Amino acid sequence: MAEDLQSLLPGVEKPHGRFPGKLDDKGRLKLPVNFQEYLKSFGAQKFFVTSLDRHLAQIYPMPVWLQNEKFFAEFTENPEVAENVKFNADDLGADAEMDSQGRLTFNTDLRRELDLEGQDLHLFAHDGRVEIYSEAAYQAKKRQAQQTPGKDVTFLKSKGLK
Repeated sequence: MAEDLQSLLPGVEKPHGRFPGKLDDKGRLKLPVNFQEYLKSFGAQKFFVTSLDRHLAQIYPMPVWLQNEKFFAEFTENPEVAENVKFNADDLGADAEMDSQGRLTFNTDLRRELDLEGQDLHLFAHDGRVEIYSEAAYQAKKRQAQQTPGKDVTFLKSKGLK
């Protein structure tokens, strides 16, 4: 999977850092321009908007999502885990197309289950996808990351972090 994804990664650099977002009254997220460029650089006109873990939302360019589907189908180490994650993705996900203003629609089930409506959202780009945190999910992750930052950095530096 890693090699397959590597071949899909575009020449456009992924956005770094956290970016704000918010769903409009129709359930659409307007992506910052650098996120639009990053996602479009995969050559996709369609995207899959979903959640794998029922906590964070993800936007996948369709070529990346199709690699995930292949991964799920071929994963033999623990097929039940793959089936569960695929179920979550299919249960909450839907295909979407980016409109001319850089907006993607999130389906109603996803918006409601992840409590994405009417609040600030936090966007992060990762290899081949965008992750969207609700305010509650973002605050929980922030609290977790603040537990032992000095110890964490020291450990990673000992392993080669620059």
